[in-house]
Amino acid sequence: MSSRESIVKDTLRYDPEGAVVLAGGYGVVGGEVARMLQARHPSLPKVLAGRTPSRGEALAAEVGASLQVMDLAGSAPLDFSARAVVALVNDSSDRLLRACLRAGIPFVDITRWTVRVQQALALVAVEPPRAPVVFASGWMAGVVSLVGAALARELGGASAVETSILYDLADRAGEDSIEFMDRMHVPFEVTEEGARRVVEPLTEARRVEFAGRYRRVVRLDTPEQLTLPLVLGARTVSTRIGFTDESATLSLQAAQGLGLFHLLRGDRFRGLRRALLHGSGKGGQAVVRIDVSTGGASRTAMLVDARGQAHLTAAGATLALERALGLDGDAPPRGVAFPEQAPSPGRVLAALRSLGVELVVQTGADATRRAA
Repeated sequence: MSSRESIVKDTLRYDPEGAVVLAGGYGVVGGEVARMLQARHPSLPKVLAGRTPSRGEALAAEVGASLQVMDLAGSAPLDFSARAVVALVNDSSDRLLRACLRAGIPFVDITRWTVRVQQALALVAVEPPRAPVVFASGWMAGVVSLVGAALARELGGASAVETSILYDLADRAGEDSIEFMDRMHVPFEVTEEGARRVVEPLTEARRVEFAGRYRRVVRLDTPEQLTLPLVLGARTVSTRIGFTDESATLSLQAAQGLGLFHLLRGDRFRGLRRALLHGSGKGGQAVVRIDVSTGGASRTAMLVDARGQAHLTAAGATLALERALGLDGDAPPRGVAFPEQAPSPGRVLAALRSLGVELVVQTGADATRRAA
């Protein structure tokens, strides 16, 4: 136990009739989640929590939510009741997770990179949860995992799940959505043909078709590369990313090859690293391709969200909360769950479409993902 934890006594209480507390609820993604919840569950009380609640006053009025101070790095104790808590901001000390575990409050987290998912799994192994805990930190709050599992269900299994992301540099990007830029110098593990091996970020380029045009995509560390082999039994799982401006992909590859991300690590260069993925903020669309195959059969899902990555991430977060509370038509999970463990994957695809996500599934022989 850290010295801070021994001093700060957080007191959370479970209230089955209480509000859903959105930690970071007035941020870029949080605002989208609040609006989705208001549209889908207008009678569900909501609290938008953060360090500066005044920034959320207009949004709170729009969605009928209340505001609450919550500084996860501060010394003031957390003291509130909740029906559920959704972590939409990074909580590096696991303070919110620990408090919810002690109080038996359903908890959803969408902010963890792979190593921090592993750390959280170790924590819940030591202190098993008494309420549902959904770790939805895969790409776009687990949307990739949800769709991959749905395609695997249609195929009767999945030997390979390969995801390709087209990142629009003009899109809005919240601070936590580009947190992975701080880890571009860190090698990570992937599963290929049933074996684990270590790869470097931004390497092993492929060319993948998006709407009739081939784009360069490169390796990216994302949590579904840890969880999908475990949950679906897939022998190969990969996630790659490319950018609407291919020169950005090439530039990042070059920076990685020269070791610049390693040289620029640390707090001193944090702003410079983050600037590499900050777009204009005027808005763009989120595009994701998911290829699932087994035994010579395949499914390819193309996801397009015209409202951008914040909206698509909010869709994943909203579905994760509905899963944790049993609002999706199935009983809530017991203990820890990942999005890909949804009992009714077909219902998930319909829910994504109802949230404004364009989703087209193609059937055929194993898709050719690389250009000739």
